[in-house]
This record gives sequence, structure tokens and C-alpha cells, in this order.
Amino acid sequence: MTERFILRNTATDADIDIMHRYLSTETYWAKGVARDVVARSVANSLPFLLDHAQTGNLVAFARVITDKATFAYLADVFVLPEYRGRGLGKRLIEGILTDPDLQNLRRFLLFTLDAHGLYAQYGFVPVVYTDRVMERFTPGPYSTKQPDEAVE
Repeated sequence: MTERFILRNTATDADIDIMHRYLSTETYWAKGVARDVVARSVANSLPFLLDHAQTGNLVAFARVITDKATFAYLADVFVLPEYRGRGLGKRLIEGILTDPDLQNLRRFLLFTLDAHGLYAQYGFVPVVYTDRVMERFTPGPYSTKQPDEAVE
């Protein structure tokens, strides 16, 4: 039987639990993040969840912060380890990039340490004018490191 996966845009409390467990323990960018922060971040963005059709289990996740007109930021992308190597990261990104609310945006940003090859397949490139990009970084309750120090 061929495995099938279903993309959806709503998250349940059980999904938030899975996202929180993964983000807070397995990522370099959100280690230690509180569940309520994950829940609020999902509620205030466009979530993309990929489920295993036969089991209904969440296997991959990403969210997009956007004004739906000019700008979007891709965040918190992950595929659970036991489901990697099946093209699900590609499936997730393709679902995001074809979403009707995310068409004709002028700029779509993301930060990644280790998945440049994946995103390059979809037209993402390093920022050309780095002297034009600025950030205001405030260490939160789950992070005391600067962004460039966040890698273990």
C-alpha cells in the first residue's frame, strides 16, 4: 500500500503538543520554547501541517507569517525524523508556495542553517543586499544566545 499524506491548515491541541515537543527539544532555533509560545505563534500565522493519511498523525509542519499581499516569512519548518527521506519537505514547501493566499508576494524570507539545497530548488537564494537587512534580536525566555550563536 502506497503511503499518502494530506496537507491541512488547522492545528489541534494534540498537534500543538507534537509541535512543542519537537521544537523545544530537537531544534537549534527554538530549544526550550514554551508550549504557550508555540500555540500563540501557530494561532497568529498560516500553519501548514502534513498528516500521514492512514494514521492521521502529524508528520511535518511549517508556518508562514504574512500580510498576504507583499511579504511572507517561512518559519519552524520540520519533518519528524522517522518520516525524513520520503520527499515530505518538498511536498510541504510545494503546498506552501502554491497556497492561494501566498501568490504574487514580492518577498518571501526564511532563515535556515542546514536546508539551503531544499529551498534553492524553489527559488530561494541568499540575501543579495545584506547591508539592507537588519534585525532587532531580543533573547526570549527560551533563548539567551544571539542568532549566530544558536547553533550547538
